[in-house]
Amino acid sequence: MLFPKWTNKVPLVLLASLVVLLCFIVFAFAYWGSPKNYVVGYQPVQPIAFSHKIHAGELGLDCRYCHFNVEKGRHAGVPPTETCLNCHNIVRSGSKTGTAEIKKIHDAHSKGVPIQWVRVHKLADFAYFDHSAHVNKGVSCVECHGRVDQMDEVRAAQPLSMGWCLDCHRNPAPHLRDKKLVTNLAWTPGGDPAELGREFMKKYNVQPRTDCSTCHR
Repeated sequence: MLFPKWTNKVPLVLLASLVVLLCFIVFAFAYWGSPKNYVVGYQPVQPIAFSHKIHAGELGLDCRYCHFNVEKGRHAGVPPTETCLNCHNIVRSGSKTGTAEIKKIHDAHSKGVPIQWVRVHKLADFAYFDHSAHVNKGVSCVECHGRVDQMDEVRAAQPLSMGWCLDCHRNPAPHLRDKKLVTNLAWTPGGDPAELGREFMKKYNVQPRTDCSTCHR
């Protein structure tokens, strides 16, 4: 006998491993390669017609009121229904459409069911991104999310691809501003953004890394 008996199972194990690998590849392309995750312009319909143009634009509501964790943690945070009701327990809409949408908020709260907001920006699970590390160094929300204050329904404004992120890490200066202005989406530097950004690089000690372990941990 040239080989032990257990080697008879090797072809089956290899075949099963190949099938699992192929299934994972298909899943990876379907999940991480979905247009929902990388196509600029992706704009899903939300369960409630919340207008960022009205709230963040016309009313001037600060991004951090709803996305409360953006300065403290990895995730910006999706506002719970109670946050909406801080205003909408009192504020009513003057239109039938607006009143109907606000009623959805009250119905969700009374039933104890979270509003199922549809995620617009999604990185692959193998990519690490920390919101607080960026906004506390002077990177504005507008750099990744665009002029949300001009959008009724939020859409993907940037590809959020690895190459796109690396371009910024290699040359961060044009994307920096005073930390006090990170949620002022309409702000413009009024001069050379790169020159101003280099000042903030020194002030905030901005030294972005480009090695693999920065984003893949």
